[in-house]
Amino acid sequence: MIDVHLAIIDYLIIGIYLVFVIGLGFYFRKKQGSETDYFLAGRSVLWPVIGFSLFASNMGSISLVGLAESGYSFGFAVFSYEWMAAIVLILFAVFFLPFYLKNKIYTVPQFLEKRYSPFARYYFSTVTILLNVFIDIASGLFAGAIVVKMAFPALSIVSIIWIISIIAAIYTLMGGLASVVYSDTVQAILLLISSIVITIIAYQKVGGWSQIVSGVDPVMLDIIRPIDDATLPWPGLFSGVFLLGFYFWITNQFIVQRALAAKEIKQGQWGAMWAGLLKMLTLFIMVLPGVMALLLYPELDDAKNAYPTLVFDLLPTGLLGLTLAGFIAALMSSVDSGLNAAATLFTMDFYKKRNPQAGVGKTLKVAKIMIIVFMIIAALWAPHINSFESFWDYLQMVLSFLCPPVVALFTFGLFSKKVNKHGANAAIVVGLTLSVISIAYKIFSTFYMDGVDILPHYLYLAGIIFIACSLVLIGVSYAYPDDEEKDWDKLIWTPEYFKGETKALSGMIFYYNYRYQAVGLLLIIIVLLVVF
Repeated sequence: MIDVHLAIIDYLIIGIYLVFVIGLGFYFRKKQGSETDYFLAGRSVLWPVIGFSLFASNMGSISLVGLAESGYSFGFAVFSYEWMAAIVLILFAVFFLPFYLKNKIYTVPQFLEKRYSPFARYYFSTVTILLNVFIDIASGLFAGAIVVKMAFPALSIVSIIWIISIIAAIYTLMGGLASVVYSDTVQAILLLISSIVITIIAYQKVGGWSQIVSGVDPVMLDIIRPIDDATLPWPGLFSGVFLLGFYFWITNQFIVQRALAAKEIKQGQWGAMWAGLLKMLTLFIMVLPGVMALLLYPELDDAKNAYPTLVFDLLPTGLLGLTLAGFIAALMSSVDSGLNAAATLFTMDFYKKRNPQAGVGKTLKVAKIMIIVFMIIAALWAPHINSFESFWDYLQMVLSFLCPPVVALFTFGLFSKKVNKHGANAAIVVGLTLSVISIAYKIFSTFYMDGVDILPHYLYLAGIIFIACSLVLIGVSYAYPDDEEKDWDKLIWTPEYFKGETKALSGMIFYYNYRYQAVGLLLIIIVLLVVF
C-alpha cells in the first residue's frame, strides 16, 4: 500500500474545487424560469460544452478506475469500447440527433412513445432509471471512493460515498442541467490535465515505449484480440460492444440529455464529434497508464488500485491536489449526470405524463425530491459492487443483457414505417424475459456453482438477444396492420432528408461541416487500429 501524504496546498485545491461546484449550482438556481431551463438548460448549450459534458459524464471515475484496471489486467483491448463509441457518436449525429431535436423531447423514451406507444415509453424509462441509479451513479460512487479512501484513510468507503453523494446532489438539485453541463466542462478540463500529467510522469519512470514493449506480453498492446480471447474476442466488437455503445450514446438519457439541450442541430452534431475526438485520447491517458502500472507495481493485490497507486506514488505536492480535484471532478460528473437524468425521466415520463396540468413549481419540486431519493438508493447500493470480481465486467455484463431490445426498437423504428407498436410490445416482452433469465443465471452460477457458466460470452449473448428481439419486432409487426398515421417527417429518416441536409451543408466551410469532421474522426480510428 502506498503511503499517502497530502500537503496543505493539496487540501486547499480540493476545497476550492468543491466550493466552486456548489457555488455553480446556486448560481444557476436563479435561472430556473421553466421546465426547459431546469431539465434542458433552456435549450441554449453550445458545442464545446456539449462535447466536454458528454466526455466528462462518460469518462468519470468509473472509466478512470475501470479502464486502468483493465489496462493493468488485459492491456489495450478495452480501448475497443472507446473507438466503437466514437463510431456510434457519428451515427448519433447523422441519424438520430436531428430527429430527437425535431420532436423537442425532454427524454429519449418520449421518442419511443411518439414512434410506437406509451408502453414502450414507460418500459424504457423504467429500465433507464434503474440502470442510471444502479450502474451509472452507484458505480461512479464506488470507483471514486476507492481513490478518495487512499487520500483520506481515516474515512470508510461508506462515509466517502455519502459525502460525495450529498455534494453532487446539492448542486444538481439547485442548478438543474445547466449546473451539470457547465460543471462538467470544468471537470473535463481538469480530468484531461490530470490524466495527461500522470501519463507523462509514469511514461518517464517506466523508461519509454521500448521498455513498455519489452516489459509486457505483446498481446497486451493489441487492441483487436483473436476469436478465442477470453476477455474481448473480436466478433464481440460487432455484437456486444457495438450494441452497448449504441445504447449508451444514442438512447441513454444519462448521456443524450446534454445533446437535447443543444441550441440548434449543428451545435449538437459538432458537440458529438468533439466528444468522439476526446475519446481517442483515452488509449493514452487512461488505458496506457494501467499497462505502465503493471510494470511499476507488478505485485498489486487488486487491479482496481492501479490508477490510485499511480496518482499517490508519482505526483508531487500541488500536482497531487490538482489531480485529486480532477478525479473528484470525474466522480462528480458521473454522479450529477445520473441524478439529473433519472430525475428528469421520472418527472417527465411518469409524473408529468399523468399530471399534464401541473405547474412549473410543482414539477420542479417533484424533480428535486427524486434527486434526493435516487441519491440515497445509489449510495446504499454502491458498497455492494465490490462483490463483483471485475468492475468493468459488472458494468458491461448488466448492460449487455438489458440494452438489445431497446437498440432493436430504435434501429428499425427510425428507418421503417412497417414496424409498429404491436411488434415493439412483443419485442420488449421477449427481450425482458431473456434478459431476466440471463441475469438470474449469472447470479446463480456466481454464488452457487463456483462460477461455472454455460452461457456464451456476454458480448455474444447481447447479439443473440438483439437478433431474437429484432425477429420478433419485424415478424409481429408484419402480422398486424400498420400504425395509424403519424407525423412521419419527424420520426423516419429518409434519403430525401439526407439530400436536403446535404444541400443545406453545401455552402458551409468544410471544417464546419460535421460530415467532414466525422470522416476525420474515422481516419484517426483507422490509424490507431492499424498501429496497435
